[in-house]
Amino acid sequence: MNDAQPRILVVDDEPQIVRALKVVLREAGFQAQAAETVAEALDAASVRPPQAAIIDLVLPDGDGVELTRELRTWSEMPIIVLSALGEEDHKVRALEAGADDYVTKPFGTRELVARLQAALRRAAGAPDEPTIELGDVQLDLAAHAVRRGGEEIHLTPIEFDLLRELARNRGRLMTHRKLLTDVWGPEYADDVQVLRTHIARLRGKVEADGSPRLIVTDPGVGYRLAG
Repeated sequence: MNDAQPRILVVDDEPQIVRALKVVLREAGFQAQAAETVAEALDAASVRPPQAAIIDLVLPDGDGVELTRELRTWSEMPIIVLSALGEEDHKVRALEAGADDYVTKPFGTRELVARLQAALRRAAGAPDEPTIELGDVQLDLAAHAVRRGGEEIHLTPIEFDLLRELARNRGRLMTHRKLLTDVWGPEYADDVQVLRTHIARLRGKVEADGSPRLIVTDPGVGYRLAG
């Protein structure tokens, strides 16, 4: 193995998926470290901590959600979960357990690599930006102001906080519960309609034509800011 290449822990008990991921990751400049079970994954991650992990939700000896939660007790590495179609509840649970993102099986290899690279960039961190550029929208954190094409957009305090939270996690899928808790507080954790209403209003102000190009919906799960 080339130690200069980022090492990715691949946790899946389907040999064909593991083989495919090894090829995809190698071609993208990563090295894959495979594990088939929760126990193997925890051993591998503790002995030789990887730079990121790709975890299937269904494993022979447990649950990818529980594995994610266990890893999060001591590691901040990016975690992407793989899920089958129709596993919305599991996706939400995994994200709330600490996963950074998920990709649905059957997955597109380019999408998976792009999601992984984005997660690694976020994990690397960046200096605080007094102004965050979102296409033609500028979010000035210090001035508490938002502009599009140089023209100031009036946002309510809640709308600004919501956009700021999305911008600070740009590219990352934020669950309904996470956004509601971070912006409104824990007592609003289940009030999805409040969030949908404010997202609709925010889109109407920051999207050039109101269409969801900047704030992207993941049905039943949450929202992500494009980029």
